[in-house]
Amino acid sequence: MALLSAPLSRRRLLQLGLGAGLLAACRPAEGPQLLLAEGELPAAWLKQLPDPWRSQPLADPAAVQQQLQAVVKQGVQHKAQPGVQPGLVALSDGWASGLGSGLGPKVLQPFGAPRLWARLAPFSAEVARLFGPAGTGELAFPWAYSPWVIALRSRPDLLARRQEGWALLLDPSLRGRLVLPSSPRISLEIVKGDFAQLERLRAQALAYDERDGLNLLLSGKADAAVLPLQRLIPLQRRDQRLAVIWPESGAPLSWQLLLRPAASPPQQPPLEWLGAVLEPPLLEQLLARGWVPPLPQAELAPVARRFPAAMAALLLPGDALLQRCWSLPPLSLAQQLAQQNLWDAAAPRS
Repeated sequence: MALLSAPLSRRRLLQLGLGAGLLAACRPAEGPQLLLAEGELPAAWLKQLPDPWRSQPLADPAAVQQQLQAVVKQGVQHKAQPGVQPGLVALSDGWASGLGSGLGPKVLQPFGAPRLWARLAPFSAEVARLFGPAGTGELAFPWAYSPWVIALRSRPDLLARRQEGWALLLDPSLRGRLVLPSSPRISLEIVKGDFAQLERLRAQALAYDERDGLNLLLSGKADAAVLPLQRLIPLQRRDQRLAVIWPESGAPLSWQLLLRPAASPPQQPPLEWLGAVLEPPLLEQLLARGWVPPLPQAELAPVARRFPAAMAALLLPGDALLQRCWSLPPLSLAQQLAQQNLWDAAAPRS
């Protein structure tokens, strides 16, 4: 067989029947796209994303936030990502808040599916409208929530005092053995802005890092950590050393959102796909991974009770406890500065 001495032309590729696939591979992806950070959406749900939608995973939430900011600023797709047509964007509420107070009807468009949102529990309503006035349209699909909770490793003595709630974090035995979230706001919410308690809490900290905090806990370098419940649910069956306390006084909630940029293509959002996350069989798969849609407790009960009792109690905490929990609206610049000043003033003195 003679060796090819020159690249095949487009015409020759088509003649050989090879051109269609190869040339298609060189073209940018077509159709509206879902921007997300790697691992931020359940794989089982993502696999069901219908045509012509395509997922566009980016490195981390910061990259997704930058992409959405570019769309918001330019009103067009980001030039650095020529194949991206952001029809939907997946972000947590914390990252979405980082877009500033301008996040609203001018840069986002409603989903136009009131029946779908009507299925959600009332405590998700303010998040769905991004904390806008009551009666305004839904600008976000809050598909899952997670409370910040206390995770303990091999500390039955502290678990026996679980009724003390957040005050357990100030126990002298946890000095230098406690991992707090990287966001100062969560710590401030836990102590309700009390400066004296914040000083004591900061003196306890081994690290401020929820991303690697679980590793510090599992390795035995820490005895306790404040983490989103979602990260702990999958470990409930595998690691008997871990115990979870959802304080009866309530907890700040973290939310997973899907947003629809105003500059997105005129493609309707995949409403059937959105609704699938609220029903079996996908619902059971999500709960097993710690993703809890904000459905009424009565609707979650038949699925949650298929899990071990300790796990089911966390997935199905009851309406009374949920009513004592709270979501975190975006802060104004003045509020951010005030919180930062309080945080800095409470730093341990060397």
